[in-house]
Amino acid sequence: MSTITTAQFKKGMFIEFKDVPHLITDMQFVNPGKGSAFVRTKLRSLKTGKVQEFTFKSGESAEELPINTREMQYLYKESDSYVFMDNFSYEQYNISEGLLEGFIKYLKPNDAYQVLVYGEEAVGIRFPKKVWLKVTEAEEGAKGNTASGATKTVVVETGAVITVPLFIKFGDVIGIDPETGTYLERG
Repeated sequence: MSTITTAQFKKGMFIEFKDVPHLITDMQFVNPGKGSAFVRTKLRSLKTGKVQEFTFKSGESAEELPINTREMQYLYKESDSYVFMDNFSYEQYNISEGLLEGFIKYLKPNDAYQVLVYGEEAVGIRFPKKVWLKVTEAEEGAKGNTASGATKTVVVETGAVITVPLFIKFGDVIGIDPETGTYLERG
């Protein structure tokens, strides 16, 4: 572990906060005209998945945590956690539902994901920028309804409901941004 100051904070960095590992999900440097500067952060606990806001004084320090990334295959859901298997050691790791946030509806069994490991415990996933899922339910677009930007909703193989352009049909494979849940492109 190394000590870093608020000047070195970056979104996506892992720090120890109140003796618990946290991920910096958002940060903003504020320099008011009066008084000293500070850094406003949003921290997500790697133990509970809860997000909290905290303000650090400019120049304060924190311990940066060594988080390793391992490629793992998603296997199945087990009660309130999700089971992943390390592709090299074949060890299985459970990740709680709270740590996966809104990404759960895009998890596909047997797909490989970048799992974040702290010590010997899986603490989250590095979400891909795009996931490819097959459309399993889609209504036909109404004939003549070609107004620019016309959309409809479809259901993909994981059960997620996505808003897409009218030309998407049953069986298409579409790219989705898992962070926002928005349609990106047809595959």
